[in-house]
Amino acid sequence: MLVLTARNLSDTQAIAHGFFGRKGGVSESLYASLNCGPGSNDDRANVVENRRRVLEKLADGNAARLVTLYQIHSPHAVAVTTPWEIGEQPQADAMATNVPGIALGILTADCAPVLLADHDARVIGAAHAGWKGAAGGVIANVVKAMEKLGASVARIRAAIGPAISQTNYEVGAEFRTRFMEMDSGFAHFFVPGARADHWQFDLEGFVADRLAAAGVRDVERLSVCTYARPDDFFSFRRTTHRREPDYGRDISAIMLRR
Repeated sequence: MLVLTARNLSDTQAIAHGFFGRKGGVSESLYASLNCGPGSNDDRANVVENRRRVLEKLADGNAARLVTLYQIHSPHAVAVTTPWEIGEQPQADAMATNVPGIALGILTADCAPVLLADHDARVIGAAHAGWKGAAGGVIANVVKAMEKLGASVARIRAAIGPAISQTNYEVGAEFRTRFMEMDSGFAHFFVPGARADHWQFDLEGFVADRLAAAGVRDVERLSVCTYARPDDFFSFRRTTHRREPDYGRDISAIMLRR
């Protein structure tokens, strides 16, 4: 099982977290092997078993429940007070909790997973930050959700997990124009692409910028590219380029220990 961790979230026993790759599960073929996305066409029993393995690794013997969202590339953030089952998840792209034993899971396949924690207040958060959600305010909203539970933005630490790198994220001119219309200062997240009228977008850098804009000062970037490592991570864009019919989802999760 491939599990990456962030230094700034690892210096306390009160919080467990991990950015999980695609190894160590039971799924086969396109979904091999740790596909944790119920939205894929993978066998549901395999997805359930993969999620159980993730929770077992994360909780390390502690009683825990894993929750994920029905992600829609929105700015919406929700507070989690009780766990829910697959099929009952709210439509949102971020969540926060102060309840021990609830693991907040974010599903990605190129978008940036963001895990956050205020160790002192014992409040955690997680966000799915694709370009649309990040531009729309999902980062600011997950910070606000954490603050409502008692967190202080001055103490929040955040880590940005595996996501598509700028080298592999080609976008058209209209995509860049959309960002320029929001803020001309966003120009530095783009460099010219190899093809005319195309650009390379720095998603990780943009998400880090949105964290800073929300007041989060301690931000760690893992700078791991999902597209470039097919044996380790799922990638929607790589699947598209290969003309494959479907793709799995990686999971990143954070939990307060009891």
